[in-house]
Order: sequence, then structure tokens, then C-alpha cells
Amino acid sequence: MPGHLSILESVGDTPLVELRKVVPPGSARVLVKLEGANPTGNMKDRMAKAAIEAAEADGRLKTGGTVVEYTGGSTGASLAFVCATKGYHIKIVTSDAFSEEKTLTTQAFGAEIISIKSENRKINSTLIRSMIDTARQLSQRAGHWWFDQLNNPDAAAGYHPMAEEIWMQSGGKVDAFVQAVGSAHSLNGVSEVLRRYNPDLHVVAAEPAESAVLSGGAMGSHQIEGIGIGFVPPQWRPDEVNEILSATTAEAAQMCRRLAREEGIFAGTSSGLNVIAALRIAQRLGPDATVVTIIIDSGLRYLSTDLYREAPPHSI
Repeated sequence: MPGHLSILESVGDTPLVELRKVVPPGSARVLVKLEGANPTGNMKDRMAKAAIEAAEADGRLKTGGTVVEYTGGSTGASLAFVCATKGYHIKIVTSDAFSEEKTLTTQAFGAEIISIKSENRKINSTLIRSMIDTARQLSQRAGHWWFDQLNNPDAAAGYHPMAEEIWMQSGGKVDAFVQAVGSAHSLNGVSEVLRRYNPDLHVVAAEPAESAVLSGGAMGSHQIEGIGIGFVPPQWRPDEVNEILSATTAEAAQMCRRLAREEGIFAGTSSGLNVIAALRIAQRLGPDATVVTIIIDSGLRYLSTDLYREAPPHSI
């Protein structure tokens, strides 16, 4: 394989692997896209690169400018990575509700951090809206451009290449696609392209059971980082989603630990939620079908949290 010309060209082309141990007998083939293989260890590198390049192209982001954004951490690290390669300043509004590794990674790429205090590290709509308001105020300064991920129309296109990769790597067979919803850009971008290949694609959104607002439930607090913002995101397209599934933070965390110990896949809690939902669909569709979901990021981002602190079972 030829070498990449720049670090930005190493975004994407991530592996697609089949789950072998956690899939119940008689289920569909379950394939997972390992997005931890991106430069910052997260799928958001795709979105950050695409949307920043779109803003450069139409003049919204100018040479020497400053990018501003609110984020649970992953988008911040990805934006800071892209800004570092392109020479932009960046200010990130985040919170102590999210893992320390995400903030430290973002700082490592040169970002200025503005942290909003949470209530016992709980993720809810009050926290998210406070972060958004702070970013909005910062963006009003001269030379500042607000990425505004929830409303950015260029973000979904960053996931079109992921869909192309999935279709090719799966051998041209995807019956269902599952993805947890934060901004909804990855769900929209991937399903849009996959449906061109398979108009009968079954699209499944996943959300935290503690704050299942997409399903019509009450907003609440949870600890599945990067998703479940506590209100319906502006880019949510309910008419293009066939089904919405949910699981609790504890269930998602337990699946992460199973993935690490049984499949050798090291991931964060939103990925655990994705796999839970994918397994439910796989059991329903049966052995002739293929279900695809995303391992959104690496478990290395969560070592400061309680996610992997549970002692593994052992014998004496």
C-alpha cells in the first residue's frame, strides 16, 4: 500500500470486522466498523475534516481564524487535530462530565479549553445547552467561526466515505445499519449512502434508556458520552429511521467489558450501546442477514472513568 501524503489523508479506511463471541446462535452476521483506527481514535475525525474544508472553501473560515465549538470531547479532539494541521486557533467548550482523556487529547493538539461544571458528571439537556450558549457567545468575537455541530449542514457528508467503505468491505451486503444518536450526522450520512445500494436497508437509531427522547420518553441524565443530548437534535430525520432502540448506561458499559474480554475490541460506552442494539436486530433478522454498526472510538479514552474499573472474574 502506498504511504499517505499527510496525516489528514489517513482519516478513514478503517477496518470492518465480524463479531464472533457475543453474537447469539442463529443471529445475523454482525459487522463493526473500528473507527478507533482514525488519527485521534474516533470517527469524528471524518466530520471535522469535511466540515472545516467546506468552511474554508466558501470563506466562512479564513486564514488565521479561530474555530469555536461545544463538545463532549470527541468532536473537540478531532477539530483540534484538523486545526493543528491547518494552522487555525481553536477554543473548545466542554465539561467535567466527560472523560479527562478527551480534554487532555484536545489540549495536546493546542486547543484552549473552557470547561462547564456538571452535576455529578451527569449528561443532560441543561448541561448541553449551557455549553452551546457559551460557545455561541465566544463565536461572536472577531475572527472566530462557530463549528456548531448540531446545526452544521456539512457534517453528514464527512460520513459518506464511511458508508462506501462499509458497502465494499461487507461484500456488498448490508441489511441493517445501527448507530447511536448525538448530532445524528453519522446516522444520516451513512444511511443515506447505504440506501442508494440497498433501498430496503433497515435503519436503527440507538439512545440511552435514561433519556430516550427520540422514542418520546422523558429527558433525563445518563453517562453514555457523545450521545443522548436530552433534546431532539436539529438534524434528526425520523422519517428515514425504521426503529429506535435503547439500553441503559450500565448495560452499555457491561457490553463494552464483554467486547474487550471476548472479542478483543476496546471501545467506549456509545459503542457498547450500538452493539446491544445490533445484536437485538441480528437475532430478529436471522442468519441470512448482515447487520452493521460502529465502534465509535477507542476504550483508551475512558481509562479515567469507571468503565473498565470493574474487576474481571477470576478463580482461586
